[in-house]
Amino acid sequence: MSKRISDRLVLSNGIVVLVTENPTVDIIAARCFFAGGEMVQTAEKSGLTHLAASLMTRGTTKYSSLEIAEQVESIGASLGTECSSDYFLLSLKTIAADFQDMLLLGAEILRSPSYPNSELDLERRLTIQSIRAQQERPLTIAYEGLQHLMYGDHPYGFSSLGTELSVSNLTRQDLVDFHHTYLRPDQMVVSIAGNISIERAIAMVEEVFGDWQNPDQSFAINVPSPNFQPLLVTHEQDTQQAIVMIGYPAPSVSSPDYAALKIISTYLGNGLSSRLFVELREKRGLAYEVSAFYPTRLDTSQFVAYIGTASHNTGTALTGLRHECERLATVAITEAELAVCKSKLLGQYALGKQTNGQIAQVYGWYEVMGLGLEFDRQFVEAIEAVTEADVQQAAQKYFGTPAISVIGSSEALQQLI
Repeated sequence: MSKRISDRLVLSNGIVVLVTENPTVDIIAARCFFAGGEMVQTAEKSGLTHLAASLMTRGTTKYSSLEIAEQVESIGASLGTECSSDYFLLSLKTIAADFQDMLLLGAEILRSPSYPNSELDLERRLTIQSIRAQQERPLTIAYEGLQHLMYGDHPYGFSSLGTELSVSNLTRQDLVDFHHTYLRPDQMVVSIAGNISIERAIAMVEEVFGDWQNPDQSFAINVPSPNFQPLLVTHEQDTQQAIVMIGYPAPSVSSPDYAALKIISTYLGNGLSSRLFVELREKRGLAYEVSAFYPTRLDTSQFVAYIGTASHNTGTALTGLRHECERLATVAITEAELAVCKSKLLGQYALGKQTNGQIAQVYGWYEVMGLGLEFDRQFVEAIEAVTEADVQQAAQKYFGTPAISVIGSSEALQQLI
């Protein structure tokens, strides 16, 4: 894909604009990121950012929910909002001829959402229904139990949907206050990729966002430190399958150990050839499902491994899961295994930057995380530079005593006593 990235341009109100030209496809994708995301929530207001994202496209001071939907659908475009751990995002995609109109609509949604009470009442009910539905899913229950042990009162430990109590108490004023405080130009990144010149893209962003003023108060995110508890939490549920989940505190994306832990995550849990799959499912028949993941986060992250197993295998599965993670501290990964992990990880990384939407997402994400466009190159170089010793040292440093969350029948839980 032929592409050229603009210099990092900052508008007078603080908005960072990134543009990637790709004239071979007549599609333009834009991502409007805002720093903060779920990190700005308190326990009492958990679910606030999810609710804001759900409601932002349901009406503005100029358009109703139906009018917004008609504008998007009439030209076959896509537009949506979402919230993640570290950012809030509006995404849009359309053909080049309609991009200016869609960007204007996106600006209207970001700058002047009305958060109508009628839509708020409906979305609150739908969210509470989703929360109740999640409480029937063993994997969700296990993960929420683990997050409490991993983070305590840190926002990363809250459910993204919130709780029934917190969502019931959220008001329109809470949404307005969130919007005014955190969705602001000096915390915004606009990343554009597609059939548009750098100059025209920047001119469009300047036209629709250039006069947006920042609020008087300074931007600040104040969160408590994670309170990790290496304990066991269980939840009894009458089911034939037990979910066993373990978590180790892991560093943020800015850590020098980040690349080594990404390698470990790939080695243990990425695909049918991963160590956990081969050892615990194929060889020992312990797993219905098994995997591991290490999220990229601005604050303290986590390394999580989990397994779904038959109730009578719960204790054995827990032992096996811990053994496969913690053995890396004493048994070094081989040169061949490391080479395979690097190839798989970098291959998947390259495939994740093929479409205009993916490119706009990745570059904007790097910018809003404070990593900069150079991280695209630095990440590849860091992965290529990881050695067998780096992997072992990272395992020794982070894979100590984990937090453990298990959900299963009384038979399953008895094996953990």
